[in-house]
Amino acid sequence: MTDNSLKFLQIGEAGERRAIAVRQRDGALPGLFWLSGYKSDMKGTKAQALAHWAEAQGRACVRFDYSGHGESGGAFTDGTIGRWLEDSLAVFDACCRGPQILIGSSMGGWLALLTVRALKQRAATAPPSPAGDEVQAAPASVAGLVLIAPATDFTEELMWKRFTPAIKSELAEKGVWARPSAYSPEPYLVTRRLIEEGRSHLLLGGMIETGCPVRILQGVEDPDVPWQHAVELTSRLACDDVVLTLVKDGDHRLSRPEDIERLLGALAEF
Repeated sequence: MTDNSLKFLQIGEAGERRAIAVRQRDGALPGLFWLSGYKSDMKGTKAQALAHWAEAQGRACVRFDYSGHGESGGAFTDGTIGRWLEDSLAVFDACCRGPQILIGSSMGGWLALLTVRALKQRAATAPPSPAGDEVQAAPASVAGLVLIAPATDFTEELMWKRFTPAIKSELAEKGVWARPSAYSPEPYLVTRRLIEEGRSHLLLGGMIETGCPVRILQGVEDPDVPWQHAVELTSRLACDDVVLTLVKDGDHRLSRPEDIERLLGALAEF
């Protein structure tokens, strides 16, 4: 299967079904599983570089767009952290087998951590397999995380707590606020539902158990996710094998050639 093959995965309950766009290539393990940022998609610079590297290395690679993003169906304003987590888990289950490296950029970093938590919770409550079952292909598991400017808990820490009283009032009255964007001529529509639902998925209030190595790349000049936010996340990660790399002149996107080189170098460790 070539990396350019596009397919759609239908997920969600009846009446709320949505088509999730996926690009997948088979290859060696551990596979690579890309999670984009807020209002970003799988055709971005880092995602494309990841796909090209996977092809050159003969590695399995899965990219997808959350609902309301890129080539996927659904409205962006219907999106919540829980909805996009559901998208992520559905694609992971449907398209991945064996050990995987989760690569999350910005919001995708938060979703990568939430995906790990959800998989661990599922494994803890799953009934034992009945004796005599046929041996199936190894289910997908997480062997490592590479997080790029991870925006963990961003709806609360980087949005709500920074919003002015006027913005909070507009969200309460209208249910949506048009946030100016440095990355698009169109503003981002931030919904009250996004903020409120996000509080069900906060991680920074306690220790985070990933059970795997974690590599974090963070720009010191990032105006959206301060480098101190990455340090706080690092302090919450319980495992010993965590490396935080601060890029002194790096911005939020970390998409320059030298930034891509750092990303691919982190992947090469797995």
